[in-house]
Parts: sequence; structure tokens; C-alpha cells
Amino acid sequence: MNVFKLLKPLAGRVAAPVAALLALAVLVGCSSTPKDDDRNSVEKLYAEAKDDLASGSYDQAVKQLERVEGRAAGTLLAQQAMLDLAYAKWRLGERVDAITALDRFIRLHPSSPAMDYALFLKGVVNFNETMGFMSAISRQDLSERDQQASRDSYQAFEQLVQAYPESKYSDDARARMDYIVNSLAEYELHVARYYYQRQAFVAAANRAQLAVREYPRTPAVEEALYIMAASYDKLGLPQLRDDAERVLKQNYPQTRYIKNGVRVPERAWWQFW
Repeated sequence: MNVFKLLKPLAGRVAAPVAALLALAVLVGCSSTPKDDDRNSVEKLYAEAKDDLASGSYDQAVKQLERVEGRAAGTLLAQQAMLDLAYAKWRLGERVDAITALDRFIRLHPSSPAMDYALFLKGVVNFNETMGFMSAISRQDLSERDQQASRDSYQAFEQLVQAYPESKYSDDARARMDYIVNSLAEYELHVARYYYQRQAFVAAANRAQLAVREYPRTPAVEEALYIMAASYDKLGLPQLRDDAERVLKQNYPQTRYIKNGVRVPERAWWQFW
């Protein structure tokens, strides 16, 4: 799956206002009792912040949105400002601050009509963290790096699709979940391959077994089964070797690993070892 195809439609939807929340904010604003000048002032600040977001002036947008959130505290407009603030922080590369803002929104407003969007944005922030600017330049495989951000992203998307299966964000979230699962399986396989190539066969067998057990429907399983069989063979455990090899051949009768052995990844330009 080409993950970058998933990213293309995101910008417009994430940056766009959450329609239901804004509609409610307008209704509440029209029926509330604060002075018209105060309300108009806050709404003007928010409009200016949205202009800054649209133009990519995220630093300025953050300042404006923080003022809106403070002055409109307790209103739906303040909720919208919180979400936009999280988005602006993310676009500034401040992932931790963005996640903190989203976690605060989720904690304070569990019944918000924009909860599905908040969960989706939280998943996207962590999902994009796994993409990493330097990994794109260096060709470092996503599976070669720590996967905590991937797990956090998966958890947010899973909450979204379970709680809001009909949300307009759920199909996108499901596609990203599939990508993340494959990435996590490849990570375990990468570690198993690393241990095997360094003749740490017990560790290699254990990590390969973890990939098979936790991610049984991913492409990584084929090579993981072979690493299990090869590691058990090196350890002088013929029964375990034969069991792993039998499962491999039953599920992948055309497997190339029996003949070719463990795959050796091509080195990127920055790798000197």
C-alpha cells in the first residue's frame, strides 16, 4: 500500500472546520447573553486565526487560537479552537504539544460532536511521526525504527472505528490501521533478522515467533516462519525446526526462503556497518 496516497486527501479535511461543532457554536452564540461586542470580538479573532491556518502562518494562528480558547472558555467555539490549535501545533512539528492538546480535548469533552475528528487527528499526528522526514531522505525502512508512535496511532484509529464506525473519517482510519499492522509485523521481522545474522539464534527464533503470533495475517509471516525453522536448526532442535518448516510449506508452498535463506536488506547510503 502506498501510504502517501493516504496522505493526499488529508490536508483539506484536517484543516477544515468541523461542521457540526461550528454549526452548534453559531447557534449557541446567537442565543447567548454576553455583550455583542465581546462575542463579535472573539469571533473576529477566530476568523483571523482560520485565515492564518489557511495561509500556513501557523505560529500566528497558535497565538490567535490560544486567545480565542481563553476568551471563549466553556463554549463550543473554544472546543473548536482547541482542535485547530492541535492541528497548528502538528503542522509546526510540535507533535508532543499537539498530542497533549488532543488528549486534553478528549478528556474534557467526551461527548463532543467532534470527537471522531479528534481521534482521527490524534492518529494522524502519530502516523505521520512514523513517516519521519529523515527516514524519507535516508530510505530508512519504517520497520527499522521504534514503533511506539505507530502503536499510539493504531490505538487512536481503533477507538475511532469502534466508537464511530460510520464516521467520514473511519474508512481512512481503517486503511491506515492495515498499514500500521504490516509495519509492526515488519519491525518484529527486522529484529528477528538482525539477531539471526548475528547468530543470536534464540533471540531470532523468539522475535520471529512473536511476529507470527501477533500478526498472523501479514506478509511478514512467511519469512518469520523460515527464521524460526533456520534458528531451531542452528540450535539443534530438530522437532521445533520441522514443525516450523511444515507450517511454512503448508501456508506458502512456493516459498523462496527454503532455497534463498534469510533476506539481507539493501543498505542505505548512511549505513556504514
